[in-house]
Amino acid sequence: MKCENVISATGVSFGYEKGKYIFQDVGFSLGRNEILCLFGPNGCGKTTLLDCVMGINKVAKGEIKVIDKDITRYKRDELARLAAYVPQLHNRTFPYTVRQIVMMGRSAYTGVLGSPGADDEAIALESIAHVGMERFTDTPYTKLSGGEVQLVMLARALSQQTRIIVMDEPTCHLDFKNELMFLETLVKLCKDTALSVLIATHSPDHAYYFESQGISVKVALMHEGKAERAGAPKDILTEENLKRVYGVKAKVLSYTDEDGNQRRNVSLLKTAGKGA
Repeated sequence: MKCENVISATGVSFGYEKGKYIFQDVGFSLGRNEILCLFGPNGCGKTTLLDCVMGINKVAKGEIKVIDKDITRYKRDELARLAAYVPQLHNRTFPYTVRQIVMMGRSAYTGVLGSPGADDEAIALESIAHVGMERFTDTPYTKLSGGEVQLVMLARALSQQTRIIVMDEPTCHLDFKNELMFLETLVKLCKDTALSVLIATHSPDHAYYFESQGISVKVALMHEGKAERAGAPKDILTEENLKRVYGVKAKVLSYTDEDGNQRRNVSLLKTAGKGA
């Protein structure tokens, strides 16, 4: 059965100055219980596009729908109950506890000035448990590692109880172990719930990892102000496309892991000069 689209973008263009577009005529769709990986070089507009999806930027042309309704027709709190956001970076200024940070996700229901109740706290604690951070519940999050903070940000997004989570390069500052822990947690959430994820990332291995774990995943490639066709990782993240879009020579390796799963990884070889 074809996935129900929880986000769809059609003919979307955006620019901060009239007539000067960062990207034009972008289209993609995100299905229910699906991960869509958005790839593209630095400066191609991935973060800007995510801001359009979250209603922060107003598109110049085209249409973005969330759950079959134009994004411009949602009030901010209504949209916050449908789509949560996990940023690339988070400035840790005040020593809030993990519990307090995750409880902030409940403001979509209580309002900024409202007081959370017992039900809100129970949802926050459940979200913390989902990402395996129970032992840090009352720890100031300023004392956590970068990987642990990203899991807390994911828990905060979960506490919003949305059908969609939008992520902007959430693993870009993590070491190998913390990156894998984050990806494993995300896979478990997708398998246990009907969660849909739109994630901007620079790592093609993320899409291949999700695919190897049995998650429904597709890739959209942004290049020169356009979002090219979306499809399965093996069809989009090819050696030819990586060379054309990123200017690198790479090898897509295919192998069977110790559990008998078919896996793919990208091995970077060298930058590709003109005519290479």
